Amino acid sequence: VQLQASGGGLVQAGASLRLSCVASGRTASSYAMGWFRQAPGKDREFVAAINWRVTQNYYADSVKGRFSISRDNAKNTAYLQMNSLKLEDTAVYYCAAAPWPLRATHIRYWGQGTQVTVSS
Repeated sequence: VQLQASGGGLVQAGASLRLSCVASGRTASSYAMGWFRQAPGKDREFVAAINWRVTQNYYADSVKGRFSISRDNAKNTAYLQMNSLKLEDTAVYYCAAAPWPLRATHIRYWGQGTQVTVSS
């Protein structure tokens, strides 16, 4: 499985962005998909995850109510809708695929990362 993330950019605080992660490979749709992020000088942290049936999802406390994860299995694509962006959301965002429940220690595949920069 290969993951290709896109959609990052430079936005002002309060704006919105939608990240996309296209998965290729025959078994791509059978994995849970998730997003992690890594800010400069910090460890990579979990952001959101969704199972392959699109029936369960969970979020980091820091993004609850602002970010929304979804997926379209027909397109093998996962999305991260980010609203009300804050300066502290600035990071490189990585998509990931793993068995459910998705955990950082059990990631099978990583995407290449897309930069999100939030300015004041």
